[in-house]
Amino acid sequence: MNLKDLKIDNTWSLFLDRDGVINHRMVDDYVRNWEQFKFKPGVLEAIEEMSGMFSRIVVVSNQQGVGKGLMSEQEVENLHSRMITEVTAAGGRIDAAFFCPALESEKSFNRKPNIGMALQSRKRFPEIRFRQSVMVGDSLSDMIFGKRLGMKTVFLSADLPHIRKGYKTINFVFPDLRSFAQELLSEI
Repeated sequence: MNLKDLKIDNTWSLFLDRDGVINHRMVDDYVRNWEQFKFKPGVLEAIEEMSGMFSRIVVVSNQQGVGKGLMSEQEVENLHSRMITEVTAAGGRIDAAFFCPALESEKSFNRKPNIGMALQSRKRFPEIRFRQSVMVGDSLSDMIFGKRLGMKTVFLSADLPHIRKGYKTINFVFPDLRSFAQELLSEI
């Protein structure tokens, strides 16, 4: 399968993980505030380019640092608000950002790979059709989340052993969000 076969148009929705996709992931830590939030290279341009391709762009992010007491839900909301403001200033669009503050051990319905955040997004945007959606992430839980909903999945990584482990849940692999956006543009 290649991207051209998907026939992506402006009725499709794009779901993005945050840490490792939009911003640099902190090793053995959590992005707790705006000072620690650093956009990955090419992300602002990629989101700007994809804003015209997708009807909705939604961020879905596990944020168990809240559950660990390292930051508050309000701090995550503030960070997401600033992220959306910066994306908008660069000519892009993020329609909403959902996050799950629960610890992994809590097995929350809203924590990826469970589908709660996707259902929240469809409640806000009823036009979202999961079979006409793409999930972009950098973890297998992102890929499982997308597959459970019938989405096409894009795995951002150059780590081949990791990719082989999750090959059944991964439709496409790109090194970064910018590369994915450029490939989409070339297929339209």
